Amino acid sequence: MLSSMSLAIVYSRAQIEIDAPEVRVEVHLSGGLPRIFMVGLAEAAVKESRDRVRSALLNSGFTFPVSRVTISLAPADLPKDGSRFDLAIAMGILAASAQVPKQLLDSFEFVGELSLGGELRPVNGILPTALAATRRGRKLIIPEANQDEAGLLRSDDIFYASSLLNVVASLLGRETLAVAKLPARQKPDPLNNLPDLKNVCGQQHAIRALTVAAAGKHNLLFSGPPGSGKTLLASCMPGILPQLTETEALETMAIRSVAGMPFNVDRFKQAPYRNPHNTASAIAMVGGGSKPRPGEISLAHRGVLFLDEIPEFPRSVLEVLREPLESGQIVISRAARQSVYPAQFQLLAAMNPCPCGFSGDRSNNCHCSREQIIRYRQRISGPLLDRIDMQVEVPRLALTKIKDPQEYTSDSSIVRQQVSSSRELQRQRQGVVNAQLSQQQLQDACRLKPADQDFLIQTCEQLHLSARAYTRILKLARTIADMEAEVTIQSHHLAEAIGYRRGFNQSTA
Repeated sequence: MLSSMSLAIVYSRAQIEIDAPEVRVEVHLSGGLPRIFMVGLAEAAVKESRDRVRSALLNSGFTFPVSRVTISLAPADLPKDGSRFDLAIAMGILAASAQVPKQLLDSFEFVGELSLGGELRPVNGILPTALAATRRGRKLIIPEANQDEAGLLRSDDIFYASSLLNVVASLLGRETLAVAKLPARQKPDPLNNLPDLKNVCGQQHAIRALTVAAAGKHNLLFSGPPGSGKTLLASCMPGILPQLTETEALETMAIRSVAGMPFNVDRFKQAPYRNPHNTASAIAMVGGGSKPRPGEISLAHRGVLFLDEIPEFPRSVLEVLREPLESGQIVISRAARQSVYPAQFQLLAAMNPCPCGFSGDRSNNCHCSREQIIRYRQRISGPLLDRIDMQVEVPRLALTKIKDPQEYTSDSSIVRQQVSSSRELQRQRQGVVNAQLSQQQLQDACRLKPADQDFLIQTCEQLHLSARAYTRILKLARTIADMEAEVTIQSHHLAEAIGYRRGFNQSTA
């Protein structure tokens, strides 16, 4: 008869959004008919681990106890999904049946899926798991295929194994598991492969707007006829953005890890750039589903979300952008619980001025009626437009200028240095980029001369701009001043900021 001491406790981690709460895997062996019972709000994929773990133990040469096996995943009210608990359950059974000393497991956490043969397979969400385990002060054992991602933490307490046998052998002192290390970079500069502004012919006004937007992380909308270079300009944005800090990069990688996206060490600190197609649904954009996953706006966290041909996106999809543009997060409500994902992204968009694309173009005649143009532009609601700081026209470039090499005057590496210097100035002054200034920070950093303030108020009244537009123009002027290393906002900074807002309003009147 089995004693009451046939109880083992092993630690693992669940995956809830981008968090990894602790889970105690309790395994108890008792008398009765041989059977496995699992409790603790385990979903289908977790319950299937009973069969995987049994086969993995037998095929690895261990003995599966001939008894009643009760497995409890605590806390019981925490949802558990996926195959990430396989390794912890297997270790619990081995400890409860005295095949592995229980005391060896106290300082470890185990995460990984087991194959029927006992090999360890990768799971999603390893980076949040590794962060949580190291903060708790425990060592973590993960599958070998996850070691590159976990190596981002540069911790000596994260180990990887290829099989269940390797894990047991290491605990018994028969072999040593390797520490998860950040793999060596394969390329000296991942930015070399990105589109460069030196390939953009002319469009200096648009390039200037793109630079200002990058420097302050302002939302930007390009409007112009087909072939004017809007998409090319937008594709150059990643090449002029500064690298993320270590903390920011870990945030973005944690979201990618939860979403099951591949890890690329060469682009670890590169700001995300997402470009969803206009057929994307609202769920694809914000995230969700029966098992909530991050959407495009969360995958663009700390980076750029580019919407090409923005009027072609469904109105319902565009409207969901309004709240995260203000709050920097997205809340997905379901009957069982709420999921919160970060969404501090910069919106970059492009559109034609009308359905045929040639309204206002001197080279081509527009065939759209006024009503068609109005309906087309009204696909983007006023409240969403109000949240876009810069609305810039990109005119068609004369073909004769393409032959002139002098038209290629910008270089992404030079612009990136300017953007980086401006952002560093902003961080030293207020800790955030200008687009994220709070109301109090706005008052401190964006003081205007009385005459300039009167001018801005009068201009906003004439253009029928909202109070939100007023503050966004101030933030934009602050960025322009920072690019010139000016302590205070000058009249010409304010005039340029108004110009970025005014041009599109005139074109859509």
